[in-house]
Amino acid sequence: MSSTSSPVVLVTGALSGIGRAAALAFARAGTRLAVSGRNQEAGDALAAELRALGAEAIFLRADVRHEAEVRKLVDQTVERFGRLDAAVNNAGTEGQPGPVVDQTAETYAATFDTNVLGVLLSMKHELRVMTPQGAGSIVNVSSAYGKIGAAGASVYVASKHAVEGLTKSAALEVATTGVRVNAVAPGPIQTGMLDRFTGGAEGKAWLTDQVPAKRLGHVDEIAAAIVFAAIGNATYMTGQSISVDGGVTA
Repeated sequence: MSSTSSPVVLVTGALSGIGRAAALAFARAGTRLAVSGRNQEAGDALAAELRALGAEAIFLRADVRHEAEVRKLVDQTVERFGRLDAAVNNAGTEGQPGPVVDQTAETYAATFDTNVLGVLLSMKHELRVMTPQGAGSIVNVSSAYGKIGAAGASVYVASKHAVEGLTKSAALEVATTGVRVNAVAPGPIQTGMLDRFTGGAEGKAWLTDQVPAKRLGHVDEIAAAIVFAAIGNATYMTGQSISVDGGVTA
């Protein structure tokens, strides 16, 4: 595969956890990559790591909560590589866990601005490029909590239910254009976000015990599903959410 025929992939929230694992997996798959996040130094280091794997890769700083930055992110990707074949909307936050009665307009906005508005704005501008191309694939990173409830995590759960709804609705809007929109819904995965969410070893052990597989997932297991949905042979799959959760939603 020549470099100019290699798929161009954009990954948001690429500096840690699932996003970082996905970026590395795409690099190994021979794609050209634009990776994004909010930390310039960490982003430059990731881009260098991707290039060391043989990928053509750049870091573009952006905060997905702000439309002007999302528009610029997509435009810069296209300016650099000439097109956009796949996008992984992974930027997210666990927000402020706690019961419903402790939530505020501020804790709601802090979660929804990234997890929901960020996905909406990202898809808006990715589709702006992909639809005229007549081809493209978007993968939104959801959660097992986009399908079930969780006491003490209402706002996060609601935000991921919203991601599932956005995914299905966007997929239907562009179903005849050659562009696919899907989601990958991880269960409990060993990441920094999970450490913050569970609050320590005891909370993590309790959560692990709730998983039918009796273990936490690994970021590479989620990355593999993302790569499949984005650039694999999933050409008839759109509007779907792939659960990779050790049986949590079974």
